[in-house]
Amino acid sequence: MPGFTTRPELRGTFGAVASTHWLASAAGMGVLERGGNAFDAAAAAGFVLQVVEPHLNGPGGDAPIIACPAGAEEPVVICGQGPSPAAATMERLRGLGLDLVPGSGLLPACVPGAFGAWMTLLLEHGTAPLREVLAPAIFYAREGHPLVPRIPAAIASVRELFETHWPSSAEIYLPGGRVPESERLFRNPALAETYERLLADAETAGGREGQIRRALDHWYRGPVAEAVDRYYREAEVWDVSGRRNRGLLTGQDMAAWKVPVERPIHADHGRFRVFKCGAWSQGPSFLQAINILSGFDLARMDPVGPDFVHVVAEAIKLAFADRDCWYGDSAPVPLEALLSADYAAARRALIGEQASHEFRPGSPEGRAPVMPPLSPAGTLKEPRVGTGEPTVAREDARATDRAGEALITAGGTHRGDTCHVDVVDRWGNMVAATPSGGWLQSSPVVPGLGFSITVRGQMFWLKEGLASSMAPGVRPRTTLTPSFAYRDGKPYLAFGTPGGDQQEQWSLLLFLHHAHHGMNLQEAIDAPAFHTDHAPSSFWPRETAHGTLTLEGRFPAATVEELRRRGHGVTLGDDWSEGRLSACAREADGEGHVVKAAANPRGMQGYAVAR
Repeated sequence: MPGFTTRPELRGTFGAVASTHWLASAAGMGVLERGGNAFDAAAAAGFVLQVVEPHLNGPGGDAPIIACPAGAEEPVVICGQGPSPAAATMERLRGLGLDLVPGSGLLPACVPGAFGAWMTLLLEHGTAPLREVLAPAIFYAREGHPLVPRIPAAIASVRELFETHWPSSAEIYLPGGRVPESERLFRNPALAETYERLLADAETAGGREGQIRRALDHWYRGPVAEAVDRYYREAEVWDVSGRRNRGLLTGQDMAAWKVPVERPIHADHGRFRVFKCGAWSQGPSFLQAINILSGFDLARMDPVGPDFVHVVAEAIKLAFADRDCWYGDSAPVPLEALLSADYAAARRALIGEQASHEFRPGSPEGRAPVMPPLSPAGTLKEPRVGTGEPTVAREDARATDRAGEALITAGGTHRGDTCHVDVVDRWGNMVAATPSGGWLQSSPVVPGLGFSITVRGQMFWLKEGLASSMAPGVRPRTTLTPSFAYRDGKPYLAFGTPGGDQQEQWSLLLFLHHAHHGMNLQEAIDAPAFHTDHAPSSFWPRETAHGTLTLEGRFPAATVEELRRRGHGVTLGDDWSEGRLSACAREADGEGHVVKAAANPRGMQGYAVAR
């Protein structure tokens, strides 16, 4: 019998959707009910997330997607992470007196890849008409949606910035000059009109595929790209450098981009084969971690005991050290060596009884690592409002997170970054997607469009020799990382979470609890969770806190005491403060099949639907 869970693990046969917002999950299920497939449903849910979670993602953001057609030998990766502009050079930014890429404003913009990724998913695998997919998002943008408490809190934290420096954002997010109220309807008519104009243009083309291709042209080579180009060439916008800067992104950068569709990378772990995006994401760190952990008898470890927490945290530290030295799109990545059994064994041997406080990248193929800049946490004294990616925060009246955003928590809630959606349909098609970027608090709204542009370029280093060094036309090493797993050779599990640098850590816990501890999906999501901030933050101001470990308050006192004895710098968070996971699965049941879904109870926002 399963233990207590905050919600049931949902089971059915028709289909399932799980995401970080109930309206997105409901919209996705509505598409399935009307005969659409998992790819149509995921896109519809993704567009709704852009409307109802504008502090966590937007139309001008990013969206890596793992899509698995029914019966496929392996899934495909649709890379919704756009590249840097042609003008994005280290020399250009250093000439501005910068040693880090700012986390806000116009300078860190990359090509916004989310729209292209969703359209590519629809074009290659979907069946529903474009208008049907976009209709729920247009409805909520035009007619309104009830604001969850985090959105007014996010707007309040940047109200002065909007009023003083970003008037186009104030026009959208400070209606009547006021911060909108929690739970009241909020509208974004400018965004609704952007999508209506796009549909009117797209529907001049013949047939479903023609309309999708026309929509891509409208976005990347037509009116949307023209509006972005005009604003980023002409505007000078305040950012965390303390100065007003023009953007580097141009319409030509957008026009030249074509959405990459790639093979995933994978690692085998017992009955499972786990698939991730390539080394332009942090995805390989998950695979490195499970390779390292394959040498431990995790099933015999108490999932809330010190042995399990210790070895998992130490494996993550080692995988992330490689992430920050070896992953990126600016230079070749020695992935085969990093994911080899011999390399995993050598890394595993570094895990001792005591917590490591060192940054320990490896030397795949005998190559010496180039170290990224390591700045201790708390050394930055500059203002941080409106920067970075909003991650989790304690329940303080005002707190600053490691990603560099000044936060105001509200009503006992915690903050989360990014979004996630998983879908499975009755035919066996499955999707995992992690949309993010274009956060309302990190870059100004492009006039006339109703949305902001991604600032993912802050993940580049302004230091030579790293695979994530800034260079023109390459992808920043994103934290966005959907996950997919086969079990016994068959497509089984789509899962993921928001969380910036915590995404791989929380996703890893779900997988390990499910694979080794026999937990169902909801139990694995509900289980007490933790993360380490040992590696450099991927977000401005890129700080590091070696040896740290944050645990939910539900861990036993004996576990906390033992971890501290082993040298971990333990911080206790609130009881329900770590992770915003969701998952969908499909498994054989006799001559039929069962679909399963689960969603995060933390923050009272994630939602799963299945029947």
